[in-house]
Amino acid sequence: MLKGIDPRMPAELLDTLMRMGHGDEIAVVDCNYPAHSTAAATVSGRVVELPGFTAPQAISLICALLPLDPFVPAGALWMEVDGKGDQPDPVHAEALAVLEAEMPEGGAIGSIGRQDFYARAAGGFAVLRCTETRPFGCFILRKGVIF
Repeated sequence: MLKGIDPRMPAELLDTLMRMGHGDEIAVVDCNYPAHSTAAATVSGRVVELPGFTAPQAISLICALLPLDPFVPAGALWMEVDGKGDQPDPVHAEALAVLEAEMPEGGAIGSIGRQDFYARAAGGFAVLRCTETRPFGCFILRKGVIF
């Protein structure tokens, strides 16, 4: 145990977050997402598992330690539901509430189509798979800096 770190934080996730630098991105994906095939193309090459967490809970755990990037058009992205554009589903609305509270001044949250999400996640640092069962419960978080 360490002081100030949520005891539910697995060592592998903490290690991944510490290895990320400014501008690196982590994909937080649901249980239906092709996590291992996507992760194979990432910098870390692996999936970090976070069983027992919904996507909003996983994002909250991550954002307690990871600063989001306010210097880009979107420091966080959510996967759009096919055919719905940027209309959020309940899983997105829950996560957006967490992200809005954690986003630094000047930062923004955006949405991204499913196929574009796959490509962007594959170019990221790592993939974190939670046990979110709601479809399209996938997000990308971009690491900022601490001043």
